[in-house]
Amino acid sequence: MTTTDKPEVTFGKITEEGLDRMRAKFGVPYYPIRQNEVASKDAIRQFCNGIGDDNTLFRDTEYATRTKWGHIIAPPMFLYAVACPQGMEGLPGVHAFYCGCNWEWFQTIHVNDEIKVVDVPLDLVEKQGKMGGRQFLQIGRTIYYNQRGEVVGTQKRETMRVDRGEAKERGKYEHVTKYKHTAEDLRKIDEAYGNEEVRGANPRLWEDVNVGNELTPVTKGPLGQTDMVEFWVGIGGGQGAHRIRRTYMKRHPMWGVKDPGTGTLEPMADVHYESDKSDAIGIPVAYDLGMQRFSWAGHLLTNWMGDEGFLKKLSARCIRFNVFGDTQFVGGTVVKKYQEGDEYLVDVEIKTVNQRGEETMPGKATVSLPSKVRWV
Repeated sequence: MTTTDKPEVTFGKITEEGLDRMRAKFGVPYYPIRQNEVASKDAIRQFCNGIGDDNTLFRDTEYATRTKWGHIIAPPMFLYAVACPQGMEGLPGVHAFYCGCNWEWFQTIHVNDEIKVVDVPLDLVEKQGKMGGRQFLQIGRTIYYNQRGEVVGTQKRETMRVDRGEAKERGKYEHVTKYKHTAEDLRKIDEAYGNEEVRGANPRLWEDVNVGNELTPVTKGPLGQTDMVEFWVGIGGGQGAHRIRRTYMKRHPMWGVKDPGTGTLEPMADVHYESDKSDAIGIPVAYDLGMQRFSWAGHLLTNWMGDEGFLKKLSARCIRFNVFGDTQFVGGTVVKKYQEGDEYLVDVEIKTVNQRGEETMPGKATVSLPSKVRWV
């Protein structure tokens, strides 16, 4: 690709005026657009497909009627398919990397629940980053509630705002390339997929869990364009297509990148599909989404805890890019078990490594498990 063939990226700047406008919105709630207003059977299935989760509790009506729920439920991370505010408001043309999640759930998501959402910007924390010099961690709180007025879950979100031009100039990630897999690499990946275990109807009782127990990992990859498309379908899409997309891009031109071949302005989300677009902001290979990877951690936990378990908390942070060709092995270890009121709880430390052995997403979670005291 020649210089003239490179995508034309809008390079915004972090300015004091822009920061002041964002700070003025601290504590002011707003109501994000919902991709899926109802946790329908189809919406739940499509979300699960998008993260590679084949748990029958989330997709098979006949199976689900035999569980304590009596019907299909949604995985906790389905809330990303309702709406995912990521702190991209303000600072047009300044890139946003959704890098940290802090979830807490209070209610199960039942099939056909209507989920509403409100988001509140909270803070900006200045950082000096190696990627883009002056950076800001944008923090907000998102609250999801159902048609019964119950709070289903909350998330404290963290998004790093980075100057695109400086990120490209500094070139911290210029060495990143697609990983070339050998036949043996692919065999091991297939074996790892085959070893995945859905606990399902066999209850994982609290008394049977011990500190030091390893969770059976879930495998994700090698990451490719189809994985990205399926995830977008699973969460209900992005800015829309054709007239809807054109209208959106005209309204938000600083979020765009001009394709050199067609001359058209495309959403900056293309960094998750096309490597020439991601290379224009300093990452030579297209990469995944934060909410996508966090959903994989949720998949690990729902596989492990079984139909009777309840995921109470999950926090995680993306610390390394996951680019096309990479494979992630998401695992965990039980680090604590305890009783709190009438709940029997287990804390899990999450560790995610790629095919190079590099840690990419550490995290922690709290799971409520059934106990022999109550199990009949």
